[in-house]
Amino acid sequence: MKRILVLNYEFPPLGGGASPVSYELAKKLSETGDIDIDVVTMGYKNLPKYEEVNKNFRIHRVKCWRSKKELCHPWEQATYLVSGWFKCKELLKKNKYDVCHCHFIIPTGVLALRLKKKFGLPYVVTSHGSDVPGFNTDRFKFLHNFTGHLLRKITLEAKTIISPSNYLKDLILKNISATIEDKTVVIPNGIDTSKFTPQVKKKQILSSGRLLPRKGFQYLIQAVSSENIGYEVHIAGDGPMMSELKKLAEKSKTRIVFHGWLDNNGREYKDLLEQSAIFVLVSEKENAPIALLEAMSVGCAVITTNVSGCPETVGNAGLLINPRDSDDLKTKLNGIINHQDRLSRLQMLATERVKSVYSWNVILKEYIKVL
Repeated sequence: MKRILVLNYEFPPLGGGASPVSYELAKKLSETGDIDIDVVTMGYKNLPKYEEVNKNFRIHRVKCWRSKKELCHPWEQATYLVSGWFKCKELLKKNKYDVCHCHFIIPTGVLALRLKKKFGLPYVVTSHGSDVPGFNTDRFKFLHNFTGHLLRKITLEAKTIISPSNYLKDLILKNISATIEDKTVVIPNGIDTSKFTPQVKKKQILSSGRLLPRKGFQYLIQAVSSENIGYEVHIAGDGPMMSELKKLAEKSKTRIVFHGWLDNNGREYKDLLEQSAIFVLVSEKENAPIALLEAMSVGCAVITTNVSGCPETVGNAGLLINPRDSDDLKTKLNGIINHQDRLSRLQMLATERVKSVYSWNVILKEYIKVL
């Protein structure tokens, strides 16, 4: 049996999109019966320090500073590296691991690099976006002025670098090092296509994510504000733009509902997603958004931007718009709201694409080859 040590400071219920993906990947690998997995991640409040998901999958949560469930500051990440080091040393004394699978080049790659130097444990890195300079314009921009040497060192020492999108791979090669191209591979994020079950669709448009300027919620509100389009717009998420977006929504003739931050596994989010006819993600920067995959899996017609990782995620199964262009979004929305045949076709294409490209049956085989 192959033994894998997984490092990730973001692991459910903590973190954003990369968190559930890394959990599902570890779980699916452990369920093959040929792979045994220990995960070392951050502790938080009353979360258990040790958890057995199944006989081949264990989670070790180490004591850290962390103030928020949904995001983690650099100084908090540093506490994970210290506590994680001691936990990894303890595990390595008891177990012989074949490889370390590290999620995020930094901060987690710092720990993986140290383990390689001390114990000779080879590591594979999956990048998720915020760890790459030039991806996240809201956070870490200043920090990345000082991470260049460290990023290059971690990626050069890694056995393989995995990127969930071609967009992020190009960004890694451009902003970290072009010399690692031969060992950088693209494996998309996987999704459990049975996690959500389509319900009877309502005249409902859903958009979800952190309420940040680059996520583009303001352009969605502007696109539906001038008239009642006959659909409700539901926004699931929280963030610094909440009050600004609510003020903008007060002027809208289309009803807009704010739900705040919803648990991805909760009943409210599941109902919203499964009952929505249309899903909109008009972000300027995305790697391989899980929100899009989830929406496609329940047969939402999808509209997203023609930049970063969004177009390669939806392929020909969604509509693309220019970022920051509420008029373009309005036109695309009207084109499917007023034409049921177009709406139905997009919903069908979305479901088919998820099953054929992103189901875990497909993605798991690619990860097993690397690991």
